[in-house]
Amino acid sequence: MSVDLKGQRRALGRGLDALLPAPVAAGTAERSVFLCAIEKIVPQKGQPRQYFDETELKELTASILEHGLIEPLVVRRGQPSTDQFEIIAGERRWRAAQRAGLREVIVVVKDVSPKEAFELALVENVQRSDLNPIELAEALDRLLREHGYTQEVLAERVGKERSTITNTLRLLKLPQRIRTMVISRELSEGHARALLGAPDDRAMEDIADRTIRGKLPVRKVETLIRNAKARAAERSSDDTPEEKAKPPAKAASTRDLEQRLTRRLGTKVEVRDQGGKGELAILYSSLDELDRILALLER
Repeated sequence: MSVDLKGQRRALGRGLDALLPAPVAAGTAERSVFLCAIEKIVPQKGQPRQYFDETELKELTASILEHGLIEPLVVRRGQPSTDQFEIIAGERRWRAAQRAGLREVIVVVKDVSPKEAFELALVENVQRSDLNPIELAEALDRLLREHGYTQEVLAERVGKERSTITNTLRLLKLPQRIRTMVISRELSEGHARALLGAPDDRAMEDIADRTIRGKLPVRKVETLIRNAKARAAERSSDDTPEEKAKPPAKAASTRDLEQRLTRRLGTKVEVRDQGGKGELAILYSSLDELDRILALLER
């Protein structure tokens, strides 16, 4: 079965309705709409949505128990050697259907590539507002890095303004600890955007903690950020020439990356970052150790 790529691009803008093909006659070799055993369905590898709210899952499970699964799952065929189907749209429904004890669910099969499946999953989640801000930023970043899109093309594909794409991607500059706060909904996207203005990661995390403890609104966070920047500027002006000559302290996210790489490679690793560009230094004490490190990197 061939894929109409031009038609596929139009479909991305129309959302889930565009994924549903017309029913095919019963008895055809490869059916497009049918009841599928739930154990033959697997999640999409690396799909955009990673976090599923437990309360929402329980509510959906209760609804399925009472009314059944009304909306089908959209899937693609797995490897030819298996009889599995990979979810394009509907993983939350699939999880809830499992909890409800369903043995079969209706599926709509789309003949698309893994790349197209990821795009369709992203658009479906965006249109349903199912992704948290960090998941959305990570998915957009993946499309830019792995699929070669520009921000202009990406904005058109997902139906958002380019400025929205840019601002969403900026959330990836947050330290991992604060990203987790956004994912768990302890901090809103507005809080996260405000925190990006902090003078350093330490101030950012301190204000994030104060925000959660005090349930502070975004405007109060912005005020705390301005005060922190003013204090940082005062300290900088008071520094001696020797202190000013010292290299700036590394961000918490950079130190965390160094620690993870050091544990992974079994040797000291230095990350020298300057505005998103820099160097990665892997230290070794002998040629034998260098061979060991190279073997790890080549895996």
